[in-house]
Amino acid sequence: MASDSRLLAELRAPDVARLISDRSIFVQPLGAIEQHGPHLPFNTDLLIAERVARRAVDRVGEELDVWLLPSLAYTKSNEHAWSAGTIWLSATTMLAVLDDIGRCVATTGARKLVFMNGHGGNSALVGAANRELRLAHGLMTFLAHPSVPPDQGGSSAADELGMGIHAGTDETSLLLHLAPELVDMATATRNIPESLASNDHVRFGGSVAFGWLSNDFGPDGHIGDPTTATAERGKALFDGAVDAFCAALAEIETFELPM
Repeated sequence: MASDSRLLAELRAPDVARLISDRSIFVQPLGAIEQHGPHLPFNTDLLIAERVARRAVDRVGEELDVWLLPSLAYTKSNEHAWSAGTIWLSATTMLAVLDDIGRCVATTGARKLVFMNGHGGNSALVGAANRELRLAHGLMTFLAHPSVPPDQGGSSAADELGMGIHAGTDETSLLLHLAPELVDMATATRNIPESLASNDHVRFGGSVAFGWLSNDFGPDGHIGDPTTATAERGKALFDGAVDAFCAALAEIETFELPM
């Protein structure tokens, strides 16, 4: 193992007792393999979550005793089940997988597990899992995102009217920065459900949530405006996400339950 590695997968069995303690924090990136319109790859959410988590752990891992777990690519993506190539877990299966991960983390002696979640469709389920893991395994559990999804109260580009929730300006900008060779801007089109934007309650990020599938808003499956994306915006978003996650990890390091 390289002396500066913070990857759990690169440890050897005796290293766990030597290096992992009740101070250690484990970070589990959660991605998705799901359609992202005609212009972005299936692994968009996975790539973003992995890169943010890895950069943050590289920066503060030694100081805060943070360890990076291998990413979980397949998660709850059935809002995109209509699209061939999307590979998704049922809610029941994913809850079981997260419980298994938590159970195994608890055997190391670490007490804190952070899910860095790149796919907004996972958020509600991971929130439920956090409490289940707390009860079942005594872990302190946390849910973080590269940025808060717009349909969960986060922001998107102004001209997206709060509707840039999937493969829109920001996700496309991030991919133009992180993996431009995987982006096909020639196929990017604006797709904004503008009728929702005028609602006070029933809208993305509104006080009344609703069940939806991505093809409810058009056959291409994206919801937002990727045509305004730039690599420069993507770099700013990425750097901001890493800074925010590093700051969050510093607070997690001092967080204790019960209070």
